[in-house]
Amino acid sequence: MTVADYIEHVAERFHQASLFFGHGTDNALDEAAYLVCATLDLDFADGDLLAQRELGPEEFTLLENRVRQRIEERLPVAYITGKAWFAGHRFHADARALIPRSPIAELIQNRFESLLSQEPARILDLCAGGGCIGIAAALTFEQAHVVLADISENALALASENIALHELQGRVTTVRSDLLENVQGTFDLILCNPPYVSQEEVDELPPEYGQEPALGLLSDAAGLQIPLRILEQAGDFLGDDGLLIMEVGYSHELLAERLAHVPLLWLEFEFGGDGVFALSGRQLREYRGSFY
Repeated sequence: MTVADYIEHVAERFHQASLFFGHGTDNALDEAAYLVCATLDLDFADGDLLAQRELGPEEFTLLENRVRQRIEERLPVAYITGKAWFAGHRFHADARALIPRSPIAELIQNRFESLLSQEPARILDLCAGGGCIGIAAALTFEQAHVVLADISENALALASENIALHELQGRVTTVRSDLLENVQGTFDLILCNPPYVSQEEVDELPPEYGQEPALGLLSDAAGLQIPLRILEQAGDFLGDDGLLIMEVGYSHELLAERLAHVPLLWLEFEFGGDGVFALSGRQLREYRGSFY
């Protein structure tokens, strides 16, 4: 059986199993290609190779075991293969942190076009998890120094592995911090994908999301507690023209209603995604009293 034939076969099985696709793909065929190509270390886009390359017996056995994990245990492919892609770069992925999927990737790839007046020299990735956002920013802005901050030691250990993977030890560092508590200095750009999902919403999520650490998802006050704490504090870590870009996904309508008088700049994305806004350091300080 060729790799391409096997991918089609797996896609049909995924479709029949009514899996949820939301960790890097949105359909059964792409999910099958992700699992198979990541396992075999093959290029997803090389259609000729996939059509000609035949599976060996050991490869088939390994893949079948991983397909069963995906179907029976509802494990996300990124956790099964240990690989995820974000902003065009590969990262180590496992259950120590959320699987990267933020639309902030598009902003990074566009170099924050029209949002930044100059290239950022210091960048903070707050609630960094496995560090994909901050590391992708460091790879885009090759002179920038980047700090990855997270409260989870496990997540930061994964982030350190990703720093090493991309050989960025000289420009990217980690700090264990409850939000901004242990962060030092000021930044030109703060990127943040914090926990913003209420317990009620978590309880309704597909089982695939239950495999991820709840610490990366849950926020009290209908999902707004952690985003509001960050808004209250972030102005102290940005210059007037510095920028906070934060994703609040599920909670964006509630936050927009709560802060209707605050000039949140909601960003649009060509390739899908919403619930991401920007505020300058000047605006964060001006409206600080609104975030309590």
